[in-house]
Amino acid sequence: MSQERTCLFNGALLSDILNQRRHLMFSEIDGFTGDYVLKASLEDVAGYLADKYQMEPVVLSKNVEIAEHGETPVDVSRERGRDIRDRSRPFFIKGTFATFVIPFEGNAQVFQYRPSTFIDPPAAQICGQEVHVKVVRNDHDSAAMRAAFDHVHMRIRRNIEQGAQELIAFNANLQALAKQRLELRKKKFLDDQGMVAGLGLPIRVRANAATTFTAPVTRKKLPINKPAVTSAPFKPEPALELGHYEHILGVISNMVLVMERSPDSFARLDEEGLRTHFLVQLNGHYEGQATGETFNSEGKTDILIRSEGRNIFIAECKFWKGAEVFKKTIDQLLGYAAWRDTKTAIIVFNRNKDTSAVLKQIPELVKAHPNYKREVASYKHETGFRFVLHNRDDKNRELTLTVLVFDVPA
Repeated sequence: MSQERTCLFNGALLSDILNQRRHLMFSEIDGFTGDYVLKASLEDVAGYLADKYQMEPVVLSKNVEIAEHGETPVDVSRERGRDIRDRSRPFFIKGTFATFVIPFEGNAQVFQYRPSTFIDPPAAQICGQEVHVKVVRNDHDSAAMRAAFDHVHMRIRRNIEQGAQELIAFNANLQALAKQRLELRKKKFLDDQGMVAGLGLPIRVRANAATTFTAPVTRKKLPINKPAVTSAPFKPEPALELGHYEHILGVISNMVLVMERSPDSFARLDEEGLRTHFLVQLNGHYEGQATGETFNSEGKTDILIRSEGRNIFIAECKFWKGAEVFKKTIDQLLGYAAWRDTKTAIIVFNRNKDTSAVLKQIPELVKAHPNYKREVASYKHETGFRFVLHNRDDKNRELTLTVLVFDVPA
């Protein structure tokens, strides 16, 4: 028996290749301009980079076929027991071959690289998205031919499994690494701006500063584009720190507990009346800015924090009146939130009996909104959800939306 050999998993170490891809990603990040890093959504950019630099593991299909079979010359000059006078030269007889085909999904380049733990490199050929294993015998023993293929198939599968562990770990960590590197680069640019601003001299605007960046890359037949940014110059903007945002929501949640413990005092209040109680509690925790209160009301249901004439925190207090009213509330928040990193909340008062049905609808309604970007999976609340939406005119201007659902006395 013989076999045409093209050894798989016989090139560079997979770990070295993954390190190279990681450094290439870091180099791309380090090449981003300050204008781009300061204006882009770093979460979106990190996602783009993770898609671009990940390496998809190979998954073998269970459907194996025989593509070709037939007669082929077999060199038996090395076989003992044959009457061959000159073994220094090939001695061919007629043999039989079969080419087994294993389809696969994933990155075909994986077959080139050695996983950290691997077994004897198998002999096969990669043709598109298929592995071709050619087995040749000089007898007609079909069981022996099948056993020979099964042995090669097992070695291919084992090497893929070993490499997949490295690839899955690499891919899972890639977006976090990109985000961390982007945050460091953003901090540097912000520090640079602060230092230059401290010199007390006017800064000349570069003629080529207004640039929109787009770099298409293709993977799995889907376009992966670097997020674009607007051409307007970057201006540092005020933002409510996440810790204060969480504390504000905590104050609101605690106020609901008060309502639950004293239902008779709140059963007849409308949205505006309930909102007023929240304002009193919030202003008891936060001092007003110069004159007036930190937490102000505008319209009938808004709770606002303003800085530099812009809303950096907005909460809407609404009784649950169905999906359409809830969608309009999201639109209302987007109309107020023209600032980058605005923190928002929708406080849903439920006087219906089926709170579970309301909670089931919330994620579906937010995710169906045209400005939805992603859900914040790390946010944990028994009756709450957190999402990231984008501004109507600029996808890089993101707002955080927390939806809290509370049963209130009826």
